[in-house]
Amino acid sequence: MKTLRNIIEIDEEKCDGCGLCVPSCAEGAIRIIDGKARLVAEKFCDGLGACLGECPRDAIRIVQKEVEAFDEQAAMEQVERQKMEDNGIPAAPLHPSSGCPSARLMNFPPPQVKGDAQPVGCPAANLHSFAAAKGERPGQETYAAAIPSALSHWPVQIRLVPPHAPFLNNADLLIAADCSPMAYGDFHRDFLKGKVVMMGCPKFDDMALYEERFQQIFRQAEIKSVTVLVMEVPCCQGLPALVKKALKESAKEIPLEIVTIGLRGKILRRDAYPNGI
Repeated sequence: MKTLRNIIEIDEEKCDGCGLCVPSCAEGAIRIIDGKARLVAEKFCDGLGACLGECPRDAIRIVQKEVEAFDEQAAMEQVERQKMEDNGIPAAPLHPSSGCPSARLMNFPPPQVKGDAQPVGCPAANLHSFAAAKGERPGQETYAAAIPSALSHWPVQIRLVPPHAPFLNNADLLIAADCSPMAYGDFHRDFLKGKVVMMGCPKFDDMALYEERFQQIFRQAEIKSVTVLVMEVPCCQGLPALVKKALKESAKEIPLEIVTIGLRGKILRRDAYPNGI
């Protein structure tokens, strides 16, 4: 069954067959055939674009067209077959999450900390700006978290923040993948403080909508800087590529930093782009 969705397209004229894109595709959708990178099958490509940033010839792009629906199970079976072909040994069995690295089931031992932060409720999608929180006196009874929140506005989901939101004007913008605050323990102090945050999931959300939203924001708001915070898993890598494209299309030169967080909360790399692209 065919459906209208995002999928990669490879320009064979630009491709030199270097193969750098192949290992970046966790679904095994790209192979080097006859000296060129080629899409093995439409159903193996999730359309998230983890391979975009690996091509030195700019030969890969994301397009929207009617193609086969993404089949994660079939893609992971393809990966296993490729492993056996490449290595000549049986591959490890698929994990319970059907193979997607970002959905692999894991248990992490809890850190040894004093006290637990209390949950915060969602006050819907009305726009809010918050004053900086004041510290509580020792021993004072409170339901607030022990560490004050650095959040300065609401809402925070990308799809809910309009381009005309007043808190975007002259802001340092933090674009965070949904999982990143859960992985990085000091998210508020190290990344959120002093910034406006917009959050979303590059695997499940509408990336075409996000690209258009960011283009509007970059054109309309006087954004001072952009920080993109993503996890190391392949499905996160489409978000930095999308932000770069939106910056390019908006014709704005805004300092950009891309920060990659490991599954255990370590900062794996920081890439700075003073002119945005």
